[in-house]
Amino acid sequence: MATPADQRLLELLDKWLTSLELHTKYASLDDDSYSKMQPWPAHQRPSRWIIDLAKQRTLTLQTQLQERVKTGDTKFSDSLELMIFLANLVGSQHIQRFIPIAEPASESSVGSDPTVLQPIATHEPVPANAATGTREMPKFVVGQSRAPTPPTTERVTRTERKSAEPEPAPAPKPAAKPPKATAADAAAAALSAGTSAAYDQNGPTEAARQQVIADAVRLVQWGRKWYELAELIAGMSDRPHVTDVRRILKDNKELIDKKAGRT
Repeated sequence: MATPADQRLLELLDKWLTSLELHTKYASLDDDSYSKMQPWPAHQRPSRWIIDLAKQRTLTLQTQLQERVKTGDTKFSDSLELMIFLANLVGSQHIQRFIPIAEPASESSVGSDPTVLQPIATHEPVPANAATGTREMPKFVVGQSRAPTPPTTERVTRTERKSAEPEPAPAPKPAAKPPKATAADAAAAALSAGTSAAYDQNGPTEAARQQVIADAVRLVQWGRKWYELAELIAGMSDRPHVTDVRRILKDNKELIDKKAGRT
């Protein structure tokens, strides 16, 4: 004898099978007609092979349930209902890829139009499903493809005028960039302009060397790293070029460490 849980599950499976039969009929409709057949929730339209697979699995479950009812198994239906509850409560995710319930009572009258049920199939290859061996139905297009519109007189005239115009002359190539100035060039320029007191005819002055050493001692005491000193000092006013600053720091490293208290 069937229990109340058995009855509920058998009714649910019958409802699913009815819905899947309607989806099988809707599979031949174009997208616009399909959207008007039922008050659908938001979902991704199922392919034909998905509908066939769902129908196959539903029939298998219906057969197993009927066999359990005949053997007097009262736990099978309870377990299935518990699994459905947990799947909706715990395992289900917010996705749109499902087969929504279709009911005969809510079916739109658009399905009675015989012209709607004549889809225009494209000639794309139909992929096969490796697990089920079923194939996906070809895609459908709404309406026949139109022939390209012939060009108007105005468009032809514009095209001819455009082809008659001379092509613009190529843009001149940019001039090559001058080579970067070296440290010696910078020193010579500073001497000739008379704008820097850090150089004389022999290179950085002695006063500039002592200033670099004093700057380095102060920066080290402030916690600056050794590799930062050259760039920081060269950026100060009236200091030698960064290349000369590095040379001065290298030659006087022990003296700078001693004055900064690092030895």
